[in-house]
Parts: sequence; structure tokens; C-alpha cells
Amino acid sequence: MGKKQQSNTNPALLIEVAWEVCNQVGGIYTVIRSKAPAMMKNHEGSFCMVGPYTGKHIQAEIEPIDTITDVFGQVAANMRKKGYDVVYAEWLITGRPHVVLINPVIEEKALNVVKYLLWKNHGINAPGGNKLIDQVIAFAFLTKLFFDELIKLSEDKKIIAHFHEWMAGLPILDIKREQLPVKSVFTTHATQLGRHLAINSPLFYAHLPFFNWEEEAKKFGIETEAAIEFNCAQKCDVFTTVSEVTARECKHLLKRVPEVIVPNGLNIQRFEALHEFQNLHALHKERIHEFVMGHFFQSYSFDLDKTVYFFTSGRYEYKNKGFDLTLEALIHLNEQLKQEGSDITVVMFFVTKRDYLSIKPEVLQSRAVMEEIRQVCEAIQKQVGKKLFVESISQQDHKLPELNNFVEEYWTLRYRRTIQSWKSSRLPSVMTHRLVNEEQDEIMNFVKRRNLLNKPEDKVKIIYHPDFINSTNPLFSLDYSQFVRGCHLGIFPSYYEPWGYTPLECMASGVPAVTSDLSGFGDYLMKHMPDHEKGGMYVVERGKRTFDWSAKQLSAFLYKFLKQNRRDRIMQRNNVESYSSAFDWSNLIKHYEEAYRLTEK
Repeated sequence: MGKKQQSNTNPALLIEVAWEVCNQVGGIYTVIRSKAPAMMKNHEGSFCMVGPYTGKHIQAEIEPIDTITDVFGQVAANMRKKGYDVVYAEWLITGRPHVVLINPVIEEKALNVVKYLLWKNHGINAPGGNKLIDQVIAFAFLTKLFFDELIKLSEDKKIIAHFHEWMAGLPILDIKREQLPVKSVFTTHATQLGRHLAINSPLFYAHLPFFNWEEEAKKFGIETEAAIEFNCAQKCDVFTTVSEVTARECKHLLKRVPEVIVPNGLNIQRFEALHEFQNLHALHKERIHEFVMGHFFQSYSFDLDKTVYFFTSGRYEYKNKGFDLTLEALIHLNEQLKQEGSDITVVMFFVTKRDYLSIKPEVLQSRAVMEEIRQVCEAIQKQVGKKLFVESISQQDHKLPELNNFVEEYWTLRYRRTIQSWKSSRLPSVMTHRLVNEEQDEIMNFVKRRNLLNKPEDKVKIIYHPDFINSTNPLFSLDYSQFVRGCHLGIFPSYYEPWGYTPLECMASGVPAVTSDLSGFGDYLMKHMPDHEKGGMYVVERGKRTFDWSAKQLSAFLYKFLKQNRRDRIMQRNNVESYSSAFDWSNLIKHYEEAYRLTEK
């Protein structure tokens, strides 16, 4: 009883260290940012984040704290007095957590000494010439100084340090070596080797028990990163990862089974639209309709009321993200719809990030001419409407007048010229942009090889947009979340995905989605939500199936989805949105708290 009272009156100091604090690099940024409100609720006053100050772009994310009121601010002030570039601030997100941001740069001589000690004390070799690794090592050195100062000022409070990934975890090694009074938790979100091996090994999961991590790291040129990750996993007090899928990977590649699985959640409140989400779907779908008309209708048209929008998005990892499987399934789906003479059209968007030169001029021009047609039509409509009204109230015979007589010849000619200049016999482009090295792009090579090139007879159309969508995008004029809400189905049948935020974000937006049993999220659905398909979440089996079998299963899922009527799809969007609450951090934060409790043992 006395011990419990002491923990309430003298709570442990909890410091979360990550390269993505106020610094959007990948998925970990979403994890720590969305988790912050739950962390503040549980640990307010004793919680702080530590990250690197890597550029001026971070200034937009923070508000510096001038008045020091807590121990973390005192530590930051002491480090500044010693000449280090340290910022203490509030992160301008929900919960407004306090952050200590450290410029990850030290003098070259000092860096060389730190590298030597890293090799001497821990056997990790860090050759020169790699800017990121140099920054990671400098950040680790300075973060260790942060903990040295914190120990001096903590008044014997328990200190728990939670490190995310190899880029933040290095201080664990010296904390352990010097036996500092700091308990460490290390979370790997995806092993360094796993990501490389999954791309390059056809039977990655079957071969997992037989990989030698040191030999494989040398093969891929990631020896330093892999060695840091391996040592952090070995030396931390509590080891965690985000899914059972990645836990198996950790067991074989990092030689340690994680003590706790910490599934990724979202701040679902940020997505909530209550009864509005059906209206939002219709609203944003209209904007996608506008893009589709501008892109396709100059060549041929189809019924937009019978058009369904699928999409996939994420980093360009052709195999790992399941782009290859999605394309193969679309081939099957296209043939099936053509054979049965379906009146449904599917437009599939691939949204990813590639190096490109510019948006294709013909894509922009088509949209611009379509806008001109719209303006001409509106002008004619306005002219006809005004004259029709006057004619209607002045006529005695109540006959409908000849409307063509109300349109001035100027507008008639302009209308015809504009329409004629817009219409084209060429096929609508698959790619919206001019890619750098397009001849080496795997998506483009697939659609060319398999002749899925947006022909009029194709029921499945492909739009490959090699840039992430935001509100300033000239083709859609939507931000990404609006684009997602305007689509009907998200497709993410990953081969390698430690968790998988994109289908979860779909769920939170009321959009059904496809994932795979090799993604952490898909694995979680199968184990904890056996009726996930009723909730609009489809899981493709990939773990113990051939590529062709999985492609046909995915095609069957897509076909089944298309066969639903509009009422069924509305019901499914209701179901999927209601399921999302299970993934709110208020429900999943308990797994992190379990990891912190284990540090007491």
C-alpha cells in the first residue's frame, strides 16, 4: 500500500526518445504524435520527448518555452550553458507535450573520439562518409549527456527512457555499461535487415530461422545500422515491437523475443465525422469525379454513377507494399468484368513518391480545357436562364420557346471550338507525371507488359500518381485525408509491413480496406477481430500461399466488393467506421504502460 502511494506522489520520469520527434520521416512520426495525448493524460508533468533538431522546418512544429518550470527545462538550460545547441519547447499537437530538441552535430575531433569509444566499448564500427550515421552517433552522445544531467537533478526519482529504433537507441549501450539509474525500453518498428531481406529474398519468411544477421548486413552495406539495432535489443531492460509478425522477425534476426507487443493506434477523435462522414464521402468523391472527367473524357467517357474508386498509397516498395500483387489481381478483375459485360468501371489510383521532372503537360492541358468548357457552359446557362425567364412571363401561348435561339452566336462557336480542341483519339495516360528513369519503373513496366493501358474496353483503369497528395496538388485540390474519404476502397496487401497505418487510417475515415496477414495490422485483425470482414476489412492470405493464389483471392475480394449495391456499401462504411474505436490510443496505450511496469522487475 505504501509503495503504491509513493509511486503516485513521486511518479517516475518518463522520457521518449525518437528521431521522429517533431521531425516527419516515416511512420514512427505518426505513432509518437498520435500517441502524445494518451501519454500526457497518463504522465502529465513527468513526461518529455527528446529528438534531433535537424532543420528550420521544425520551427513550425514547436513553440519555445521561455519560463523553466520543470526538471526537463532545467536540464536543457544546463546543456545550453555548456555550449550545446538545445531547444526546449511545446510540440504544437494535441496534448502539447514538452520536447527537448538537440542539434545532432559535434566537432569532427569529438565525433572521432565517440566513434572510437563505440568500437572499443561495444564492438560497433562506424566508418566515415555517412552523414546520417554521423548524426545518429552525435545525437546519441548528446542524449547521453541529457540523461547524465537529468540524473543529477531528478531527486532520486525513477527514470524510464523509451527509445524508438536504432536511430535513437544508442544511449542504451552506455547507460547499461555505466550502470546508470535509468531503466530502458527499446522498440523496433521494423528491423533494418528485415526490410532489405524481404525485398531481395523470395522466401523471406521461410528462410528467417537460417539468416546470419552479420553476413546479411554486410551484403546490404548496413553493418553499422544492424549492429546498433542488435546491441540495443540485447542490452535494453525491456524489448518491444509493434506486432506478432515483427516479433518473429526479432526472434531470428535480433536473437531476442520481445517482452511486450505494442500495437500502433490512432487518435481516432481526429478522424471522427459522426453522421457527416457519408456526406464527406459524397463531397470529396465529386472532386475525384472532376479529375477523372478531365483525365479520361477527352478520349472516351463512362458512367460516373457506376464508377468505383480504389487506391493504394505509401512508400515506393514495389514488392513489400504489395503493388505487384495488386496489379496482378487487377488483371484478373479486368478480365472477369469484361467477360461478363459489366457496366461497372474501376479507377485504381497508385499514390506513392518517386523522382519526377514535372506533371505531364497533356494532363494539365486536358484539365485546363475542361475548365474552359465548364466556364462556357455556365455562361450559356446564365444567358439562357435570364432570357427564358423574360420570354416565359411575356408569352401568351405558354409554349416552351426554342432555347437555341437564346444563345448568342459567339458562345455557340466558342462552345464548338472548345469541345473540338479538347477531344482526342489518344489513350488516357496511366502516369500523371514525367518520371525520372521511367523505363526502370516496375509499375509502368507491368502495365505496358500486360497491356493494362486505359483502353476504352478495359473495365479497370489505372492512374499512377508518383507524388503524395496534398491540398496544393493542382490535379485534385484535395488533401490526402479528403482523397481517402472520396474513394470507395483502400488496397494494401503488403508482403512486408511491421504494422501498416494506411488501412487503419482508412478504417478511421469510414473507408473499407484490404490488408494482408503478413502486415502487423492484418495479423492483429485475424487474431482479435474474427468478424473483420463484416466490418469492411479484408485480409489477403500471403504467409502460406503462393503469389498467384493470393492474387486470385484479392481479385475475388475486389469482385465481391463491386457486387455490393449502394446501400450495402453505405452500411459497410458505417460498420468500418464504428470498428475504428478499438484502435484508439485510449484503448491501446495499456500495452506501453505494461512495458513501463516491466522495468520495475
